[in-house]
Amino acid sequence: MTGPDRELGTLIDGGAFLECPRWHDGRLWVSDFWRERVLAIAPDGTTEVVAEVPAWPGGLGWHPDGTPLVVSMQDNRVVRVRDGGLAPHADLSEHSSGSGNDMVVDAAGGAYVGTVDFAGMATMPATNLLRVDPDGSVRVAAKDLAFPNGMVITPDGTTLVVAESWAARLTAFDIGPDGSLSGRREWAPFAGAPDGLALDAEGAIWVADASGNRAVRVREGGEVLEEIGTGDFGVFACALGGDDGRTLFLCASPTFDRDEAVASPRSRVLTCRVDVPAGPAGTA
Repeated sequence: MTGPDRELGTLIDGGAFLECPRWHDGRLWVSDFWRERVLAIAPDGTTEVVAEVPAWPGGLGWHPDGTPLVVSMQDNRVVRVRDGGLAPHADLSEHSSGSGNDMVVDAAGGAYVGTVDFAGMATMPATNLLRVDPDGSVRVAAKDLAFPNGMVITPDGTTLVVAESWAARLTAFDIGPDGSLSGRREWAPFAGAPDGLALDAEGAIWVADASGNRAVRVREGGEVLEEIGTGDFGVFACALGGDDGRTLFLCASPTFDRDEAVASPRSRVLTCRVDVPAGPAGTA
């Protein structure tokens, strides 16, 4: 189903590969994988480099004390950003045979981090979804996921939804008081490669379709409510934000290839206005 025409704007362009957007404290934060840095972007496009992450920055979040958290992908760590530098927070390597990836942080500062074996993309091996407690301790939250990618937590803190990019589905878990996951089930099938997610105030989820050059708003069960096409650019992540929560941000790139993207940096953050705002803070 295609919804009303949405006028797409551009917040910034010229990135190598922009991913993992999060709206926080009046700015959009994004990771530029191939330029190895985290950016914070004001609504007028003014951009600050808030951290350099040589092992590729991935998922973003915040500790309750306000400290930014970043997945350092290649060395399987979650790091804290302090005064522009990086400090250790969690070591994922014991439970990740490949690379850290996207992340969502709950209101108490606990994080869920997906892992992926990029070296095994031809065979699409299953990997773990990890739980990082606020003190930095790490445990396996769920096993055998097919490329756990974008994630959201419902406003009441009781449900996690994760995109399984290689399985073409969104998968839900119940969250226990200690952060453990149970009750694994399909939240929605998805005709494409679901990547980044953004939850809105009606409980629907915007899904970045990494294989379909589009973002899709879906309801639990799989009903497609709206689709926004992006032409020749793939959409790898999305976020809801802005002053009223009704701006949809799309991280769009013409290629995932690192050499090509660095040589010709054309990744951008596209924007459009939507009808339903973001859910309560801390769930995106």
